[in-house]
Amino acid sequence: MTDLSAFPITRKWPARHPERLQLYSLPTPNGVKVSIMLEEIGLPYEAHRVSFDSDDQLSPAFLSLNPNNKIPAILDPDGPSGKPMPLFESGAILVYLADKSGQLLPDDPHERYQALQWLMFQMGGIGPMFGQVGFFNKFAGKQFEDKRPLDRYVAESCRLLGVLDQQLAGRSWLLGDDYSIADIATFPWVRNLIGFYEAGDLVAIDDFRNVTRTLQAFLARPAVQRGLTVPA
Repeated sequence: MTDLSAFPITRKWPARHPERLQLYSLPTPNGVKVSIMLEEIGLPYEAHRVSFDSDDQLSPAFLSLNPNNKIPAILDPDGPSGKPMPLFESGAILVYLADKSGQLLPDDPHERYQALQWLMFQMGGIGPMFGQVGFFNKFAGKQFEDKRPLDRYVAESCRLLGVLDQQLAGRSWLLGDDYSIADIATFPWVRNLIGFYEAGDLVAIDDFRNVTRTLQAFLARPAVQRGLTVPA
């Protein structure tokens, strides 16, 4: 049987199936990137819920795997050269899983870097900006009398949606006909912006018809529907 006892995180979240990839996460936009990816590629995994309500992400066990105390993180017992592979940062995990499975990231170097640039676009722009809109529109930021921060992040989010909308014009997915990790990274954040963050009207989401069309196609995928609920 695979032995993961050298990793302190397994003492707080014991692995019932240590031969499977271990996922430590929550169903947030960043978290579901990885669960959706795992469902898409069909790799067996075991999901562990990292509860923010009890500050699990700040526990020594979780910090031993991700010193940045953010979800998601993984522990793959069958990593490179057969050695266990601990990994954090959702974008890095998507690339790792794509390389491991040979799926959802093109082999052709030109197309591969096209996918990676849109992955970085999500990580450097869409995630941080949409998250700020959520803070100022739904959470503690609502208490601020000064509306300039919200206005700034809404304007930047609209600009980013415009970039996405233009890229998706005449395309099924960000890379064209081929669904990829760029889409898996991006559309959970679009869903969250107009759903959980309740900012659809703020960003005039109906004006971005290519984005909404592709979001619906994304949400119709069975693997996406499963991944959005992980961990339960």
